[in-house]
Amino acid sequence: MSLTAHAEFSCPYCMAKNDLEIDEENDLNQQQIADCQICCSPIEVIVTAGYDGGFNIVAKTDSE
Repeated sequence: MSLTAHAEFSCPYCMAKNDLEIDEENDLNQQQIADCQICCSPIEVIVTAGYDGGFNIVAKTDSE
């Protein structure tokens, strides 16, 4: 059994889909900085638990 879950989000700079591995024990409700896999811009990512058992991912630019 994997300890991480897979999720996707769109880069707020270039709108490209990015993959994110989420550790449900440690990553929920934490702010992270991730670089876009396409344009390499820094993205502020916040992961919260979703109502349907999934995840809500908020991805913002550093100026938001």
